[in-house]
Amino acid sequence: MNRIVFWALMSLCVTVEVWGLVIGNRDVHYLGAIAGFGVIAVSRLLHRADAYEGGEES
Repeated sequence: MNRIVFWALMSLCVTVEVWGLVIGNRDVHYLGAIAGFGVIAVSRLLHRADAYEGGEES
């Protein structure tokens, strides 16, 4: 996952979180937070997979 995709997804998650706060719906706010943590987790997982594959080739 490149940086542009990562930051685009994170900005979308933050927007959903703020929108949930503005409309007063905690479920929407929590959904944005959980999605943000999911984006971070997938990014880290892909980074580790790339590092692992790079280590095998050496």
